[in-house]
Amino acid sequence: MTETRAISFWLKFIGAIVSVWLIAPVLVVIPISFTGRDSFEFPPSTWSLNYYEKFFTDPSWRDAFVTSLTLGCAVAVVSVIIGTMAAFALVRGNFPGKSVINGLVLAPMIMPGIVVAVAVFGVFLTWRLTGSFSGFLLAHTMLAVPFVVITVSTSLRAYDSILDLAGASLGANWWTRTFRITLPLITPAMLTGALFAFVTSFDEVVIALYLQSPIYRTLPVKMYASVTGEVDPTIAAASTVILAFTTAVILGTTFMRRKKNVGS
Repeated sequence: MTETRAISFWLKFIGAIVSVWLIAPVLVVIPISFTGRDSFEFPPSTWSLNYYEKFFTDPSWRDAFVTSLTLGCAVAVVSVIIGTMAAFALVRGNFPGKSVINGLVLAPMIMPGIVVAVAVFGVFLTWRLTGSFSGFLLAHTMLAVPFVVITVSTSLRAYDSILDLAGASLGANWWTRTFRITLPLITPAMLTGALFAFVTSFDEVVIALYLQSPIYRTLPVKMYASVTGEVDPTIAAASTVILAFTTAVILGTTFMRRKKNVGS
């Protein structure tokens, strides 16, 4: 018993150390965002909200944030629709080459980002989709769909097929069983996939660097340009806003899932 407690203690201790090691560098950006000087001094010698004001009032920062937010929401919706249909086909379908297609669907997660970016840029340049919402939507959806496929496929594999048989015995056709039984039960997996899709789009920078234009630029690209071209603590304020926003989205999704599970 004593040995078990000792092992449990050391596991918790190591887990705490690893958590601090992973989170501490991210949290450092928060006090830097409140600096009153044009520097990344830590801890700040003076405190101010000037850079938060600049982030929300400067058109270049504000427009980039709105662009990323709008794009992320659109990517989440489109990815859930496409990814859910693909998951149904890959889990419940029986057709030649299914394993090959499954590998192709998951390929964007495996391939190096710069390789995907160069390929997308070459194709989209021919199609005249660079610097447009449609181009960003297609590219980011390609990156986000695999996350939806994985989460929804996992849920479908754990799905109890007896429920479909029960629905069929009561006269429900395929459409009724899918929309009244299956989809409500895999909704948590779809929400998780949507969250991953949104974050993938919201944080993506490599492809966005290739597809950007002077009038259409996402927030990560704006942040990259800021940190490489000037000393502007506004990037720290932007990072803090992103950190708070993504944390709120994750916690909100988790809360809704728990509330749904308790209600069911």
